[in-house]
Amino acid sequence: MYENRPWLRFYGKVPSTLAYPEVTLYEAVAATALRVPAAIAWDFFGTRSTYAQLLADVDRCAAALAAEGLREGDRFLISMPTCPQAVIAFYAANRLGALPALIHPLSTASEITLFLDISGARMALTLDAFYGPLAAATPATPLERIVVARVAEYLPPLKRLGFWVAKGRKIPPVPADRRVREWSTLLAVAQGDAPRGAATTNDPAAILFSGGTTGVPKGILLSNRNFIAQGLQASAWCGLGETDSILAILPIFHGFGLGVCINTAFMAGGKSILVPQFSAEIVSKLLRSERPSVLVGVPTLFDALGKDPSLAGADLSCIKACFCGADTLPRPVKERFEALVEKGGGHVKLLEGYGLTEAVTGIMATPLTEYREGSIGIPFPDMLAKIVNLGTTEEAPVGEEGEICIAGPAVMLGYLDAPAATAETLRVHADGRTWLHTGDLGRMDADGFFYFVVRFKRMIKSSGFNVYPAQVEAVLAEYPGVAAACVIGVPDPEQVERVKACVVLRDPAQAGAAFEEALIAHCREQLIKWSCPREVEFVDTLPLTKVGKIDYRELVRRHVAAQEAAHG
Repeated sequence: MYENRPWLRFYGKVPSTLAYPEVTLYEAVAATALRVPAAIAWDFFGTRSTYAQLLADVDRCAAALAAEGLREGDRFLISMPTCPQAVIAFYAANRLGALPALIHPLSTASEITLFLDISGARMALTLDAFYGPLAAATPATPLERIVVARVAEYLPPLKRLGFWVAKGRKIPPVPADRRVREWSTLLAVAQGDAPRGAATTNDPAAILFSGGTTGVPKGILLSNRNFIAQGLQASAWCGLGETDSILAILPIFHGFGLGVCINTAFMAGGKSILVPQFSAEIVSKLLRSERPSVLVGVPTLFDALGKDPSLAGADLSCIKACFCGADTLPRPVKERFEALVEKGGGHVKLLEGYGLTEAVTGIMATPLTEYREGSIGIPFPDMLAKIVNLGTTEEAPVGEEGEICIAGPAVMLGYLDAPAATAETLRVHADGRTWLHTGDLGRMDADGFFYFVVRFKRMIKSSGFNVYPAQVEAVLAEYPGVAAACVIGVPDPEQVERVKACVVLRDPAQAGAAFEEALIAHCREQLIKWSCPREVEFVDTLPLTKVGKIDYRELVRRHVAAQEAAHG
């Protein structure tokens, strides 16, 4: 069925295929800078950079990192929010042929240790506010350099002062550390023309992290071609051009944030409005002041915006496309946000899309001119999708549920140093193509529109962030008195899913509120807040599958049944 691509007749003005330049990400941005040198590439609370200036900054940063020892083939950890330094450093590493690995800046020392061990990075970039956990990490190969940046470096004077009063003065000074180099100093003294790496469009460009199919964090190798293809596909889908702007609310360590909010804008020559921390207040102000034409995000973002009273009278006619991904979009959230935009003079629908980090980010979405209730849309240009019978590579009949599989130029190279996991996820089918088995259950209708049913791999998504159950369970198991633990994602009106721990105690008499609070506090010391359980249920035993594995699906079913019984 996919060979016929029935979805093509719903493309409208979107071309069915695109031309992808055989270049690296750095070369693609350089081409944009040559085409529109005076256009604004990014905006950071009023500080703006043209494409010509962005390219100059990337070149200067590459020279600075090279002087500090970053070489072609090296791994470079970027532990940053969405801010100019992170963007500049990402493309600078690409120029050198180094491989940036991006992580959440609020990661704990133990989590950073894991990411460093997976990536093998010897150099890292972070903010002064997040120096402590990074410095405390204990990877097998110690960090040699920690480049420390500061948010205020790229803020306009008045906002810089405001940041200092509100937050900056509370940030502890970075202690003496022979590994530390200051971002501003490095770039100020950088000299010479950095060497250009020999990487091609098919070589790795970044390492992003996801749970893969096992729930354990894995490094996802994404190529230059992956990013360029996804960026050009997304910009073609929503008609993003040189006069358009996109609000970069989603974090740079997330494929959605890096791939769509930043790289897609740079491929098209549009403006990326950088937002380092999400809050409804900040985003509302930017919607009013910067008037972005494209808005993408997760359901919790649109839920918060729909409830924000400050937007009630705002002019929102600037928005020409809105897409929601990463989680299932609740109908009330969609309707409330669309009503808000319509009241503000806009005429767009909040449309759903679908993607995963193993293909950079979104690879299908609802067309701007066609809507199907509950659908995640149709594949982007040059992307293929189909439904296969579970556990096979055989295509399922139209309308029947099965695993969503995708193929095309956005599909990853594989998992870093994990050939078995790569072989399990990337499989060659009878047509000779390599297909990505997503681990998601879905179906396709006769017109080629896809529908997401449920995620049957173990990763939990809370407020759009990946939570790895095995990692949380390992932390719980460390706590004295815990005999066994299983972490599940349960429905939540605000977060879509929240993390719940089901725990068996060695001494059942200890079960109670005090032990629950102690367990959660223990997790907060070891894990980023989105990974921490919001509640703990003490159970006598954990249910098992027929092959003796913990049946986490049964625990989810029990939770849902208990909630339904409690609410009549």
